Amino acid sequence: MVTTGLTHHTYPLSKLLYLSSTLALPHALTIFNQIPNPTIFLYNTLISSVLSSTNRKCETHLAFSLYERVLWDKTIRPNSHTYPSLFKACGSHLHGLALHAHVLKFLGLAYDDFVQTSLLNFYAKYGKLGVARCLFDQIRNPDLATWNSMLSAYGSGVTSEEEDTSVSMEALCLFTEMQKNPLVKPNEVTLVALVSACANLGALCQGIWAHVYVLNYNIKLNYHVGTALIDMYSKCGCLDLACQVFDELPERDILCYNAMIGGFGIHGYGHKALQLFEKMKFQRLVPDDVTFVVTMCACSHVGLVDEGCKVFESINEDYGKEPKLEHYGCLIDLLGRAGRVQEAEEKLKGMPMKPNAILWRSLLGAARVHGNLQVGEIALKHLLELEPETSGNYVLLSNMYASISRWEDVKRVRKLMKDHGINKMPGSSLVEVNGAMHQFLIGDKTHPWSKRIYSKLEEVGKRLQQYGHKPRTKEVLFDIDEEEKEDALTYHSERLAIAFALVASDSTAPIRIIKNLRVCSDCHESTKLISMIYGRDIIVRDRIRFHHFKNGTCSCRDYW
Repeated sequence: MVTTGLTHHTYPLSKLLYLSSTLALPHALTIFNQIPNPTIFLYNTLISSVLSSTNRKCETHLAFSLYERVLWDKTIRPNSHTYPSLFKACGSHLHGLALHAHVLKFLGLAYDDFVQTSLLNFYAKYGKLGVARCLFDQIRNPDLATWNSMLSAYGSGVTSEEEDTSVSMEALCLFTEMQKNPLVKPNEVTLVALVSACANLGALCQGIWAHVYVLNYNIKLNYHVGTALIDMYSKCGCLDLACQVFDELPERDILCYNAMIGGFGIHGYGHKALQLFEKMKFQRLVPDDVTFVVTMCACSHVGLVDEGCKVFESINEDYGKEPKLEHYGCLIDLLGRAGRVQEAEEKLKGMPMKPNAILWRSLLGAARVHGNLQVGEIALKHLLELEPETSGNYVLLSNMYASISRWEDVKRVRKLMKDHGINKMPGSSLVEVNGAMHQFLIGDKTHPWSKRIYSKLEEVGKRLQQYGHKPRTKEVLFDIDEEEKEDALTYHSERLAIAFALVASDSTAPIRIIKNLRVCSDCHESTKLISMIYGRDIIVRDRIRFHHFKNGTCSCRDYW
């Protein structure tokens, strides 16, 4: 190139820079620094090449240094090819905002869809889904990559359970819009985002449609699609279909095993989860951090305390790794759920790192379930320091005081919430009937079938009384009389969802419900009886696990 004079031409130089940067970055920089007046095209090539390097941390700094040289060079200006790579490399939200300002400064409002998609991905990465969607809506003819970017954005950046539901709904609506464009055909990335949204919502019909689409259009059932389908069927209450997908996968990586172990766990099959954990090790797959988490959680759901503790110990003893915060969180939950609250507290205090809010909340939840007020108050004190604005922390302690009729303390905690401007997240339940999702809040009367639902609730209440059900009014955490407490229990969100399903769905179809909070003991007992009285399988996914109600029994065996 030197002898033929090609080093004076931009295009061959860009090829040389790209190749050199992939083999020896210092050599590429040496070549670049010898170019008398590098064009913006060459700068863009080198910035992009540098950021595709494996040593991302070091090269990010170098890329932005090159960008700074562009800004100082009065003979060139950044263009639409300069920014996409830089947005991917942004290490903080503030850096990205500054870069966005530069886009507006140098490109104005007339930048192309390539830059717009990069902006979309950046804002989605930092949880700014509203901004990301606004940017998406400004793109006239989004291509498949742009659709996938927005759909995938809805699968990440969720900060609360309430957002989880609404964002997943948005993902399904967006996919429906995408289908109206005949020029855009879904691929593996699209299907993973769609199936993940179905998993969050428990939208089985839409999830099955996605699976059929994969089969009909010969979309490759790779690790990512297979893992998403396993997770979806598990979270929709169809563990047998999840197992079928797992067994049919031609190859399985650690992600597939993690999804299947997690599925066994939330359905209460702790022994099967442990068996699969052992099988995975036999296949010479090395467990990752998530593997240990889902396996310990599986043990926690069914009270396999000793087995769960052995998994925790194996992290260091068998694999030479130091347990992380999430592993200690599983250990605290495992011990606390089994009633070993004092031991859980000792483990938490003896951790080599500082416990985070999740661990203290797990301890507070265990203290509440097992009535250990002293530990509960200690846990809340730490939680208020770490997360003073999280409503669940206050609610757990308030509920603990209410369960032992300490109403003055209940008022004190609720006043504390009011003073901080904190509102309790309302209980809600989703139920799928004939392919449509219906949401209910406690005491909800906004549904078009409201009259029929409440009429059915009255009938269910009478049938429950005939079968000897006595409402567990201790679950009503207000200082009111017993009759009012019984009424309050009747209108819990899952009761409304069940009543609607009894009225609106086929009498032989399973009733599938997703609840955003832990199911209360009275609703748990009532649902067992309803499954027997009406001869319906009722599958409830609360914030902790699945409950399969059939013929008056529950799969959790009252351990949740």
